[in-house]
Amino acid sequence: MTSRRSPNLAGMSQDHPLRLLIIGGGPAGNAAATAAATLGAEVTVVEDTIVGGAAHLWDCIPSKAMAASSMRLAAIRGASRLGVTEPGDVSIDMKRLGEHLDGITGTLGRGIVDMLESQGVDIVHGRARFVGPHRAEAATGDGTVTIEFDAALVATGSRPFVPEWANVDGERILTTRHAYHLAELPERLVIVGSGVSGVEMVHIFSSLGADVTLLVSRHHVLPHRDAEVATVLEEDFIARGVTLLKGSRAAAAEIDGDGVSVTTEDGRTVRGSHCLLAVGSVPNTEDLGLDAAGIDVTGSGHLPVDEYQRTAVSHIYAAGDVTGQLPLSSVAAMQGRKIARHVTGHDVEPLDYRKVTQAIFTEPEIASVGLEEVDAAAEGRKVRITKVPFAANPRALIQGNPLGFAKVISDPATRIVLGGTVVGHHASELIAPIALAVTARLHVEMLVETLMVHPSLTESISEAAE
Repeated sequence: MTSRRSPNLAGMSQDHPLRLLIIGGGPAGNAAATAAATLGAEVTVVEDTIVGGAAHLWDCIPSKAMAASSMRLAAIRGASRLGVTEPGDVSIDMKRLGEHLDGITGTLGRGIVDMLESQGVDIVHGRARFVGPHRAEAATGDGTVTIEFDAALVATGSRPFVPEWANVDGERILTTRHAYHLAELPERLVIVGSGVSGVEMVHIFSSLGADVTLLVSRHHVLPHRDAEVATVLEEDFIARGVTLLKGSRAAAAEIDGDGVSVTTEDGRTVRGSHCLLAVGSVPNTEDLGLDAAGIDVTGSGHLPVDEYQRTAVSHIYAAGDVTGQLPLSSVAAMQGRKIARHVTGHDVEPLDYRKVTQAIFTEPEIASVGLEEVDAAAEGRKVRITKVPFAANPRALIQGNPLGFAKVISDPATRIVLGGTVVGHHASELIAPIALAVTARLHVEMLVETLMVHPSLTESISEAAE
């Protein structure tokens, strides 16, 4: 069994603090830098764009901010259902929306820099590459900086995958990173990809008023989630006028006059004013000098790691999207914190990915933690599944958001909560009690006996447990 401690660094005889180099200033790098500096390490972070990483600049934060604006717009348009007189025609100003997103990312970025600098972390703006197992060079605007290190962390993130058949120009044929600063709302948007990013983009742009067509290559959206979850989402998409083309795998996307044409493998052509690709990501592991450090990559470009996030070179770690593990900012940050403790010689428990809480920011939102129904079925595991629909929840009816349900999964023998799923308004917040129960291995009775506010959406979680 691998030691919880870092045998190559803990107890190392040094005449200086442990020198930790972090390549990448995203969630994993920031969390590792802060924790390691607090534990006495001398930390250098090298970032070639803006500190904060893709999560703050292009992915997590901007997409959720854009989703918040779209939900606000949709709520105004649907206010008459609650007896509120609608204020007339409302629309989105894409320029002001882009400025709003820039303001959020700018504020967060400055806050992260201030936090790191307050901890004594040295931030180098440039592109780093290894030139040896304990040395790296960073190309900056002022020349090349040589960095000697005792341990290193590669946390360079990922970027959208662009298929060979797609001629992305950033104006008509887009990746998700082009979606946040469009000059105007797409009139007819064709979205390719029905995973998490794809369905979030469907929700955002259909709520803003675009005519959206979604190409779904499988039988339903979110193919790796419970079909019941996908069904609720698809019904909402159809209700808001989204066209779902199931069993349609894109084979080409090209500029066609003043619009785009997307061709499927079975020969169909879908026309739109814009096409947005949401078909996965690729790790940023090129040009890092990994060979010089003795690190291999997989065929997909990811860095293999052990349970403590170490690469094959034991003093060089990797975290976040470059590892091919769960591509979540929360996971990357937790990996970074655990690496900081491990590299400084402290006891560390490996991250249990079965206890990770996940959310999809559509409307209704989708959140889950622990064992899911589809996993239990695949494993042939006996579980007890109890569910309460929000259509029976007073607060959901009051707010006019009755879609979805709260589901609790438990062990019928021990009555320990193994997992849960919430589909509904604010599901990303409502999942918290179930996540705590899974992490602490609580019995279902503890959820039942927790007195929730009445009326509240969280009552459905207690009822599901009961």
